[in-house]
Amino acid sequence: MDHITFLVGAVIVTALAFDFTNGFHDTANAMATSIATKALRPKVAVLISGVLNLAGAFLSTEVARTISGGIVNDSLVTPGMIFAGLIGAIMWNLATWLLGLPSSSSHALFGGLIGAVWVGAGRRGVHFDEVVDKIILPAVASPLVAGLAALLATYIAYRVTARGREASVDRGFRLGQIASASLVSLAHGTNDAQKTMGVITLTLISVGALGAGSGPPLWVIGSAGLSISLGTYLGGWRIIRTMGKGLADIRAPQGFVAESSATTVILTSAHLGFALSTTQVCAGSILGAGLGRKLAEVRWGIAGRMVISWCVTLPAAAAVGALAAVVVVHGGTAGIIVVALAAAAVATFIVIMSRRNPVTSGNVNDENTVSVRSRTAKANVV
Repeated sequence: MDHITFLVGAVIVTALAFDFTNGFHDTANAMATSIATKALRPKVAVLISGVLNLAGAFLSTEVARTISGGIVNDSLVTPGMIFAGLIGAIMWNLATWLLGLPSSSSHALFGGLIGAVWVGAGRRGVHFDEVVDKIILPAVASPLVAGLAALLATYIAYRVTARGREASVDRGFRLGQIASASLVSLAHGTNDAQKTMGVITLTLISVGALGAGSGPPLWVIGSAGLSISLGTYLGGWRIIRTMGKGLADIRAPQGFVAESSATTVILTSAHLGFALSTTQVCAGSILGAGLGRKLAEVRWGIAGRMVISWCVTLPAAAAVGALAAVVVVHGGTAGIIVVALAAAAVATFIVIMSRRNPVTSGNVNDENTVSVRSRTAKANVV
């Protein structure tokens, strides 16, 4: 019993740590364009986003149910496998954060879990039909839908306001961005915080603390929402710079449209239980908004590297999760300690590396850094 209690505790702590990295990794989804267009000051933006992420966590639990009883066989899953999968997700989040690449925290989590469960329980442990239906297909469709919606809406917005004074139009859309960015934050909390809820709930089901098919208890909802909101408040400035200044030349009307399009797609999918990537949706809407304005610059080199990171996220996180699972499954408590120490060492190294070229709220809108790095096609865009 002591071993099981230790395992469950380790999973809950690690899940909340992942949720925290998800928060600062995905702050850009909600606030990058508002910060880039100066609709909101950077620190005000992340504060608003953090509060609304917490509120959004209480709106729905459909995505949490998809994870806790959908993509893996909860009767074969153990807390050790879940712990290993979370380690894979956290490592990928930290690596892409260092590079300033807006990859998918969601797919990192799914990949880590799939790799760990496959190693620990075999192929029967993963419901690959559910993976295709609720992860792969939405991953392909959602950025395309959001991008096309943003492209069309941007074109219409500029046609409707063509005779207005540019300064007045921009001022009006900046005010609108406060509302639209807030809605993205609310949607992000509704969609992404649920993934951690689902992981913790899956752990509790695996040890018999909850019945099969149960939803997340209130304390799980609250702790997941608080963890992601704290991560959001810290501000993932490196990725905010890439999303706001790196992908496209974004002005206030485009920012409003991109945020509104992303919100619609995210909330719709959360209601249907699709655990899609908010990063992919928001990036797709930003690119669509960029293409919707005549003569706007779209930086395809950065977009291409971002798409590549999307493609390798799930298998890369799965590989790390599988490797961690080998150690955990065969090493028991000692294996968990070894994996945790190794992960802490890697995380420390990444943080130290990030300080060699810091990105903060004070220089997040530094366009020169983005343009120079996009022209030289360096891997580390910040």
